[in-house]
Amino acid sequence: MKHIQSRDNPFYKELVKLTASTRNRNKAGQTLLDGAHLLKAYLDAGYTPRHILLNAAALQDAEITSLRQRITGAPVTQLDDKLFAELSELKTPTGILALIDLPPAKIVTARFALLLEAVQDPGNLGSMLRSAAAAGCDAVFLSPACADAWSPKVLRAAMGGHFCLAIYEQQDLFKVAQGYSGKLLATTLQATDSLFDCDLTGNIAFMVGNEGAGLTPELRALATHPVTIPMPGAVESLNAAAATAICLFEAVRQRRAP
Repeated sequence: MKHIQSRDNPFYKELVKLTASTRNRNKAGQTLLDGAHLLKAYLDAGYTPRHILLNAAALQDAEITSLRQRITGAPVTQLDDKLFAELSELKTPTGILALIDLPPAKIVTARFALLLEAVQDPGNLGSMLRSAAAAGCDAVFLSPACADAWSPKVLRAAMGGHFCLAIYEQQDLFKVAQGYSGKLLATTLQATDSLFDCDLTGNIAFMVGNEGAGLTPELRALATHPVTIPMPGAVESLNAAAATAICLFEAVRQRRAP
């Protein structure tokens, strides 16, 4: 096992670049998974990491040791604790990082999909991906203005949901929507039909817009079924990630086998 103690180490410098920007991750075609939970989800999906990075405490951690035993062929490097902490955004580092290649988007027939337009908050995007994976969505399409799906913050918020979905970034959502053969649903306060009264069986795609501005008028006009989420309480709107989860799981409820 190698041990890196200097931030001048060339390999370590490359790792720092991956944490710094979307551009660097796309250029390298790689990102970092932070923590045992994300690594387990990655392994369960049938992938193998390129490199494993540990701090000193990880050498005594039973869960991390168990995960390492599942990995063959990937080199392992121990980082000085301070260097490891600089790669992790967590206040208390988990002890393990995995360098991975960005998985290619799986080619799927989108029967239950999300179209996300300019969702810019990494926490919101990660939560939406997590909900989509839990609900059984098969594809998520992201516009160019969305947050980077493979950033550390989005990966952490999605809690492994990335590896259960076909994720398509940098998409022209107008063309995606025009070519979709099922129902296109968009929530809006101006809609007269309730989400709960809409038939969500068959091929469906929910379109979700920016946290503040919502969907652009051009994309909203393509919705075959504008709907509203009933809110009998005192607030007039919902967080975008919360609204997405409500829509997805109403579809799950309706699509359950008798």
